[in-house]
Amino acid sequence: MPVATLTSKGQMTIPKEVRKALNLKPSEKVIIVVEGDQAVIKPLRGNILDIGGSIKIPDKEKPIDFHKVRESVKKGVAKRVAGGK
Repeated sequence: MPVATLTSKGQMTIPKEVRKALNLKPSEKVIIVVEGDQAVIKPLRGNILDIGGSIKIPDKEKPIDFHKVRESVKKGVAKRVAGGK
């Protein structure tokens, strides 16, 4: 079983045998899905629709208003850029 060590900055190197099993190449992105007390690493390939369902949305917020989400993200980015973190 491959083991990775977490650095003081919260970084880790994905072991070679895991990269090989997932066919990961340098600069490719992965998503990490938390399932209970475990994290699952999945290659991020294709388009945004391929990761549909990887984020749990409370029933009270369904269906999602895309324009509302987009505006919320824009405001958050603007706040962070302005120094409001």
